[in-house]
Amino acid sequence: MAKSIMLMGTSSHVGKSILTTALCRIFRQEGQRVVPFKAQNMALNSYVTLDGREMGRAQVAQAEAAELAPEVHMNPVLLKPTGNSQSQVVIMGEPVGNMSAREYHKGYSLKAWGAVEEALDVLQENYDLLVIEGAGSPAEINLKANDIVNMRVAKHLRAPVLLIADIDCGGALASLVGTLELLDEEERALVKGLVINKFRGDVTLLTPALDFLEEKTGKPVLGVVPHIEQLGIDEEDSVSLDEKHYGDGAAHSDQLRIAVIRTPKLSNFTDFDALANEPDVALYYVGTPRELGTPDLILLPGSKNTTEDLLYIREVGLEDAIRARVTEGTPLFGICGGYQMLGRVVRDPLHTESEHDETAGFGYLPIETSFAATKRLRQVTASADLPFLGARIAGTGLPGYEIHMGETRFIEDVHRPFRIVSAAGTAVDLPDGAASADGLVVGTYIHGVFDDDDFRRALLNRLRVRRGREELPVQYRHRAEKERAYDRLAKTVRTSLDMEKLREIVEGRR
Repeated sequence: MAKSIMLMGTSSHVGKSILTTALCRIFRQEGQRVVPFKAQNMALNSYVTLDGREMGRAQVAQAEAAELAPEVHMNPVLLKPTGNSQSQVVIMGEPVGNMSAREYHKGYSLKAWGAVEEALDVLQENYDLLVIEGAGSPAEINLKANDIVNMRVAKHLRAPVLLIADIDCGGALASLVGTLELLDEEERALVKGLVINKFRGDVTLLTPALDFLEEKTGKPVLGVVPHIEQLGIDEEDSVSLDEKHYGDGAAHSDQLRIAVIRTPKLSNFTDFDALANEPDVALYYVGTPRELGTPDLILLPGSKNTTEDLLYIREVGLEDAIRARVTEGTPLFGICGGYQMLGRVVRDPLHTESEHDETAGFGYLPIETSFAATKRLRQVTASADLPFLGARIAGTGLPGYEIHMGETRFIEDVHRPFRIVSAAGTAVDLPDGAASADGLVVGTYIHGVFDDDDFRRALLNRLRVRRGREELPVQYRHRAEKERAYDRLAKTVRTSLDMEKLREIVEGRR
């Protein structure tokens, strides 16, 4: 039976996901068959597995760090907020319906526990070590009775727990002590160590605080992890977008400005991480017309609620601002929900996403989209033949995935800039997306299309040529840089924690 170690936090966004990722890479480097696990995720940033099921993006990064293909046993329950205190509930990669927060927490969550147990059984049979991530805080008194992601998992496995606090936010000592005080005796006994995360400055100045913590709680402080700039690892959810740059004022004069329209239900923002890491790109997020500035490219991202996000863009004046830029010749690229918005109309006859039966789109592309009851989930490989700024961008072997409930119909003939050549591991030949006749407006259902180094650089080079700049060879290798980021993270955490104590905890010797 596999051993386990569980990481819980004093609150959300203290770094549980990143430290779980680090431990996955560290123990994998030590030769163990290690697997990540999180019983329940709440995030709009999801991923499609090879077998066409949906899971949280954080466990995908953790699986990559552990050198594994992502599978839904790593994240059996996924909640995708849809608005109005409701979420789509996804169990073992399949959506089972929309529920209010009350319906889920007061009734359904304990039913979902069966999927958690099933997933844990599978992982325990196939791996040496489970590195488990909690969610939020284990001391939320109003949620504990029906919580299936924190102490219920630890008790089920008798898993030792590390409790993590974010010192960068302040109040780390109080949050660690207070969290332990709110746990019951059995739960406190499972906490085997404390970790201070995101520290900036001279760690020796913390010595009195660490001594106090150990004396007050009776728990060892396993280490202080520094704040790591530019992690280069996929973020779990849109909370991280609050730390992103807004407006184009910080762009250097020699950088391309790429604006991503930020909407309330923006999803899969990791589609743009590779672009953001290019040295000649300043990628920024836009919530108001004033923030749009004068970008070289505008991106319309995916959405968990296309209709409501479309109306939001219209209501805050961003539609007019975008239209003015496109009229001036700025290209506009939409992915998934953003692609649907570019058409003439979005229909929701079954009220899958909203109460609106029909909403006018932006009208750039001759397409109409209707939402259906079933979701398309599949990994794909595609080729590209994209007219863009006076040239044609070709590409082959572009990896990505589809995750949408809309079916798009073409009203007029239009150029289809992508062809899906493989779907869910099966050879196919299916056109995808649409491009306007002048090549200024492009849409696709394929998430991850910008992860391909050659395609991404070809598109950026067209933007560079338009600015009177020379073309560049590939500057950034997305997959290789992610691997280096995992190794860098592992090295930082390994040197920051008392690994000997941690191994003793994992082995049950503490």
